[in-house]
Amino acid sequence: MALTKEQIAQRIAKEVKDGYYVNLGIGIPTLVANFVRDDISVEFQSENGILGMGPFPYEGEEDPDLINAGKQTITALPGASFFDSAMSFGMIRGQHVDLTILGAMEVSQNGDIANWKIPGKMVKGMGGAMDLVASAENIIVAMMHTNRDGESKLLKECSLPLTGVNCVKKIVTNLAVLEIKDGKFHLLERAPGVSIEEIQQATEGDLIINGEIAEMKF
Repeated sequence: MALTKEQIAQRIAKEVKDGYYVNLGIGIPTLVANFVRDDISVEFQSENGILGMGPFPYEGEEDPDLINAGKQTITALPGASFFDSAMSFGMIRGQHVDLTILGAMEVSQNGDIANWKIPGKMVKGMGGAMDLVASAENIIVAMMHTNRDGESKLLKECSLPLTGVNCVKKIVTNLAVLEIKDGKFHLLERAPGVSIEEIQQATEGDLIINGEIAEMKF
């Protein structure tokens, strides 16, 4: 059974380590803050100028002055700090963020990512994603394995305008966890009830399968 967006975020939360500074992109990545273990200390950064971002607020407890880069209302943990974009991107460009979690429209087997423009549709621009993928050492992509037409989004080469080149290390989709290594997708885990054959059919890029592929655990 394919994962929900919340389950994708829950699986990615297992990649977050104690002491990490983590940037959460727009979309599925924003949900990750809801699932990080209580026994570790993590600082979530949003490029619009907050360090110490907490989970989403409960309904009725939203503060319209507290938003993330996707303009969603958020919470701030005790000790959180607020600053301007220059300081925020100084953190990002200075490589002070340990992990970046982004959404994507396409990812290639070379680690290229396209996540900002669909030709023919109005977009505001690439935004902070360009700086994030250029500066981060560790990038995990949260995405659906296929588009609404059932076409693969894990490709030999991206067809959409690129955000970054050769930068993605790991991908968590609604079907699988994959690592990009040596110019290929390596299957690490599969969603509960999803067969290897289903993942193969949904992956246009070269997919490497070694040994038994375990189901994800939450």
